[in-house]
Amino acid sequence: MSKVAVILADGMEEVEAVTPIDFLRRAGIDVVTVGLTGTKITGSHNIPVLADVDLKDFSFDVDGLVIPGGMPGSAHIAADSRVRELIVKFDREKKLVAAICAAPALVLGGAGVLEGRRYTCFPGMESQAGPGGEYTAGRLEVDGHIITGIGAGGAAEFAAGIIGYFLGQEAADKIMQTTVQPGA
Repeated sequence: MSKVAVILADGMEEVEAVTPIDFLRRAGIDVVTVGLTGTKITGSHNIPVLADVDLKDFSFDVDGLVIPGGMPGSAHIAADSRVRELIVKFDREKKLVAAICAAPALVLGGAGVLEGRRYTCFPGMESQAGPGGEYTAGRLEVDGHIITGIGAGGAAEFAAGIIGYFLGQEAADKIMQTTVQPGA
């Protein structure tokens, strides 16, 4: 069974965190939520979320990282050297690194892993991604083990992209059919 860590930070976009957590768990992927500064996280819309574990106590023996966007959550994650080091390590090992909204630009761009890769992010944030990547303005980009999404309105597609990466397109389609398009 694949296992991913979702990094949660104060000021994150709640939809971009909870949708992937929910969809991945529905698909049978083991998900652990990791709080950047503790286990009590407050999203950008003042919705409290409890993380499973604090970053300082987590071993990161996982197959991938998922980073929600939102502000100032993305900025908090981008400023954390521990997360930057993990992203670079996961990229080097060709493990999944997925980010949505502001996080592709601020977090992945800040870690230097977008160079030579196609990516998307919240429109207007691409100017903060640094040089070397190819911004597509798509809703979802899958470039090998790097997956990026546009924002809250694309959270379901982003989650499906991650499911597809681990379990194949049929599994991703099934989750989308039972959640986004009930009865389809």
